[in-house]
Amino acid sequence: MKNIKALVVSGSLLFAPAAAFSFEALPSTPPVPADNPMTAGKIELGKSLYFDPRLSLDGTISCNSCHNVMAGGTDNRAVSVGVAGLKGGRSAPTVWNSAFLSSQFWDGRAATLEDQAKGPILAHVEMAMPSEKAAVDRIKAIPGYVQQFKAVFGGNDPVTYDNIAKAIATYERTLITSNSPFDKYMRGDKTAMTKAAVRGMKTVEKIGCTSCHSGPIFAGPEMPVGNIFLQKFPVFPGSKYDNKYDLTSDKGRYEVTKDASDKNMWRVPTWRNVALTAPYFHNGSVETLDEAIRVMAKTQLDKKLSNKQVADIEAFLNSLTGEFPVQTMPQLPDYNAGTLVQID
Repeated sequence: MKNIKALVVSGSLLFAPAAAFSFEALPSTPPVPADNPMTAGKIELGKSLYFDPRLSLDGTISCNSCHNVMAGGTDNRAVSVGVAGLKGGRSAPTVWNSAFLSSQFWDGRAATLEDQAKGPILAHVEMAMPSEKAAVDRIKAIPGYVQQFKAVFGGNDPVTYDNIAKAIATYERTLITSNSPFDKYMRGDKTAMTKAAVRGMKTVEKIGCTSCHSGPIFAGPEMPVGNIFLQKFPVFPGSKYDNKYDLTSDKGRYEVTKDASDKNMWRVPTWRNVALTAPYFHNGSVETLDEAIRVMAKTQLDKKLSNKQVADIEAFLNSLTGEFPVQTMPQLPDYNAGTLVQID
């Protein structure tokens, strides 16, 4: 909650002039906080921690379990499965290009990637470590990690919960999918996008989608870290989709703030690689991109689109799938002193 500010988008802004929201290619580098500079050693350490299931209570769940960087950065489940088969209530957002977001989680409750990295490790339905100390002690028990932390962070006691989060966030800032057909088009290659995709790009601008899905990752305008670009969902309640896909029972940011004005308010998600991140919405209730487009048009714009409009918009969204940097599984540091993960 600390140092997080919200920019709320009301329904009246949905039809703001399209010229106010220009299309942008994805930058090649993300913003990096001054207190957590990127280094090769920190990236390597963060990658190991990201893939290491030993950072969960029973040694079965890693960050990558729910945010699979060997694919679209999600697990393609409606909701993720944590330790002991427990399930949360929301779909896992993609980790790809999350470094460009000014806040994290569906409700924007984390200001930074560092803040976000701390949450799942302790969440009961995710990695379920009982405390920050327990997580730190687990890592300290692995000699190779202690050596890496000393090399990266220095000091007498470098294995801290803050430093675990800093390392994971640093690795996540390398997860950028640039050079999509849309990016190539914006940089001058007018053959990079299909005619249908170009029509779809013009359609989302014309009907008002870009009032929310703007900026280089189509998640709202570029904002300082810790600022949330929030939108009500649904803006136009009462359609058949509310009950069909249970759109309103989860109150979004209200669950964090308990402020009535935050009911059903959500951080605007990215359109980047959206074709790869089904199922859709905070509860993973919509299985196809075609249907998600129809739901958004009705609930957010009070519009019913033609099949051709939907197909064109889907073609445009497919053009936002970028080139994925090759990810290789890290060699995790060994533990050879008996049983590390003990479950009663």
